[in-house]
Amino acid sequence: MGASLPPKEANLFKLIVKSYETKQYKKGLKAADTILKKFPDHGETLSMKGLTLNCLDRKAEAYELVRLGLKNDLKSHVCWHVYGLLYRSDREYREAIKCYRNALRIDPDNIEILRDLSLLQAQMRDLTGFVETRQQLLTLKPNHRMNWIGFAVAHHLNLNASKAIDILEAYEGTLEDDYPPDNERIEHSEMLLYKISLLEECGYFQKAIEELNKKELKIVDKLSYKEQEVALLEKLNRPEDAEKLYRVLLFMNPDNYRYYEGLQRCLGLYTDDCKFSSNEIEKLLALYKSLAQEYTWSSAVKRIPLDFLHGEQFYKEADNYIRPLLTKVVEFSCLHEIVDLLAWTNDSVMQGVPSLFSDLSPLYEQPGKADILERLILDLEQSMRQTGGFPGRLDKEPPSTLMWTLFLLAQHYDRRGQYEVALEKIDEAISHTPTVIDLYSAKSRILKHAGDLTAAAALADEARCMDLADRYINSECVKRMLQADQVALAEKTAVLFTKDGDQHNNLHDMQCMYELASGESYFRQGDLGRALKKFLAVEKHYADITEDQFDFHSYCLRKMTLRTYVEMLKFQDRLHSHAYFHKAASGAIRCYIKLFDSPPKSGTEEDEEMAKLLPSQKKKMRQKQRKAEARAKKEAESKSEESNAGNASKSGKRHAKAVDPDPNGEKLLQVEEPLTEATKYLKLLQKNSFDSLETHLLSFEVYMRKQKILLALQALKHLLRLDAESPGTRRCLIRFFSKVSFMPPPATDAEILVSKVLEAERQNISQLQDGTLSDVNSLFLKKHEDSLMHRAAAAEMLYLLEPDKKSEALSLIEDSPNNIVSTNGALGGVKEWRLGDCIAVHKLLKEVFIDEEAASRWKVRCAEYFPYSTYFEGSRSSAVILTTPYNSTDNGVGSPEQVLQSTSSITVNGKLEKFKDLQI
Repeated sequence: MGASLPPKEANLFKLIVKSYETKQYKKGLKAADTILKKFPDHGETLSMKGLTLNCLDRKAEAYELVRLGLKNDLKSHVCWHVYGLLYRSDREYREAIKCYRNALRIDPDNIEILRDLSLLQAQMRDLTGFVETRQQLLTLKPNHRMNWIGFAVAHHLNLNASKAIDILEAYEGTLEDDYPPDNERIEHSEMLLYKISLLEECGYFQKAIEELNKKELKIVDKLSYKEQEVALLEKLNRPEDAEKLYRVLLFMNPDNYRYYEGLQRCLGLYTDDCKFSSNEIEKLLALYKSLAQEYTWSSAVKRIPLDFLHGEQFYKEADNYIRPLLTKVVEFSCLHEIVDLLAWTNDSVMQGVPSLFSDLSPLYEQPGKADILERLILDLEQSMRQTGGFPGRLDKEPPSTLMWTLFLLAQHYDRRGQYEVALEKIDEAISHTPTVIDLYSAKSRILKHAGDLTAAAALADEARCMDLADRYINSECVKRMLQADQVALAEKTAVLFTKDGDQHNNLHDMQCMYELASGESYFRQGDLGRALKKFLAVEKHYADITEDQFDFHSYCLRKMTLRTYVEMLKFQDRLHSHAYFHKAASGAIRCYIKLFDSPPKSGTEEDEEMAKLLPSQKKKMRQKQRKAEARAKKEAESKSEESNAGNASKSGKRHAKAVDPDPNGEKLLQVEEPLTEATKYLKLLQKNSFDSLETHLLSFEVYMRKQKILLALQALKHLLRLDAESPGTRRCLIRFFSKVSFMPPPATDAEILVSKVLEAERQNISQLQDGTLSDVNSLFLKKHEDSLMHRAAAAEMLYLLEPDKKSEALSLIEDSPNNIVSTNGALGGVKEWRLGDCIAVHKLLKEVFIDEEAASRWKVRCAEYFPYSTYFEGSRSSAVILTTPYNSTDNGVGSPEQVLQSTSSITVNGKLEKFKDLQI
């Protein structure tokens, strides 16, 4: 390194390296310039100067200098190493690996280059190369603990856990008997637990428990020790010993549900579906009664029996569980801020637990339990109204107990789809105690479920204004606004909790995934550019999360958090299977499909359309365009001012941030091949969400448009495998073979081969063995004649197969029965139709059948079923209450001031005048 330089310049070169490591970049540049004055072609100095400039965001100069340095000294491992570091900083990991390998050809025993190469191999999951590099590091430095551990972890990740065990045992053989010293006890303890987990993974259970007991004194984490021991005892089929240990763990933490499940397994009283015989239920009930006497303060020991009990036993235990949570004593001054310890005072307030319904909601999936819960809560409500106390008790309860009972009852009816009753209960609770924020949030959720998104946003904002310091309520308000397509207002509300200055960039950097709801809102409004921009921003978040693991490859080996490190790598491997990424990728694919179906008009086409308009229409169009341009310019200026204000640091210096060249996603709409872009995200979904019906529905849509018949058939087969009776699957089945039937006779060898494959596959699809496609569709309709969405799918396919039967197809939809769902609830059953399904059918009538009269009739009918729906303009929705017309803004709804001008107050569904107080 700098060997070809005279001693004085060689020392300056070492100063450059030291300055780079200590981030004193200006000092390093000065030293580099001094050397280059005398030796302008010195390759290593040129490379180091380029690396330093890269840290100062002068990337173009950096690459130019590094490449020039490499050209001048092609056999310098320093130049190749620096080139690799440059690529690594830009996340070009594969190119960086190539540079490191070239550097190692020149200096094969360079520790730093080997270490950097191993990190990149772990990042890119080049596990074979990772093993080789870690072995080379261990050979060069066998007295370094991190090299032993890294070599073992490399073999573990490469699916060779037994070899990893051998390496760890060899490492332990190098240690002295009194190892570890006090300052390394935690690291050594983690290594021992990691080794035992490897033994368990290999199936050496007896050896693992012997090793665990042998090293008990050296293991610091006693909780992990006991959990590991009890897991091994279970696998060794020693339930008696495991039962004793589970009881010890329960004494340490009686609210851990996993410990109760383990105890039940040891006693032979556990099933995944909570279905037990009457004898097993009696044993379980006796078990939990004894545990409840031992752990009187535990909520889990009272909650778990509700999962396996039924009938009157369930009623009794649910009553015992719910009553205390409606009158819980908490010492604090603000009812909502339960967790905020700083707000606690000496005033004792009787209040309920707002999360009680969330705790009970899984019970609604079990048949009959929702009806029992309804009967129980109604009994409590009636008793509170009549006597002021619970049934069977003479003591009076505090007045707030009735309010929390009404709150619970409102959430119950909301869950069951009885929105009118739910709103009555929540309004009564608000009248009882109008200062509880949770009530307004709950009412907002009920209105959202009922279909009144505008009023739901108003209620959420009212709740937000009651506690401006609560980030959660602010986030919930933003979510409601985005659902109501009030994007501009939502963004202004969201940035209230960001740092001063460049607030929108701060909001993006927080990775709160708000872009998902924002993108869906823009997609509903038809703004594909902004929708794509938001969906791709979520994809960028996941790329950043993947990138964030890089620093942990060295940190975890150094700190010996090996079990967590391996879990983190496994999590990263399945990162893109997360629901948020699935939604974002699906949204992006839908945008590209829509862009393919309706490409944006060119300037010439727009001019031609303008020429066809009347003069008055041209004038209105130009005015509209000028207003839109002025509004966009104003928004850009305000964001620029925010950015300039925030980019000034305390020292007065400004840190320039990259300006988004395409804030509205207009360039994203100019893509030449939308389906090619869609395929990129489709492949990610196929890899990470293979068992999702939506993945293969989107695959089918993309491949049908790309004329990839065999790939479309593959997607269809996956749909039939996942859910053959789904309306979407049946649409794809009939559409596919309808298209195949109209294909021209095969001419080439490839077409003949495809035709033979299609014919062979058709014979294997059982759904097509009942005759023609029309017959298949008729049988499908007969099988699902009571389902709205199945009838709609059958009607759509009837119209596709026989366009002259449009009226018959429309009748299939309009004659659909809205049956009552069977229930034993005190207020009777609810209708079967769901709001989202009815909206989808309305869009089908407008966009596929293109029948405005049928769509209008459907809208009137659904307005009766969903009186709070703004989409159908139900009689009790804010769309009807706000009778005064007003102009829509850029985000699809009127501004708060316009809403307030049209009505003084929304007394039925909330108070929209709260919007006028929002100031940024």
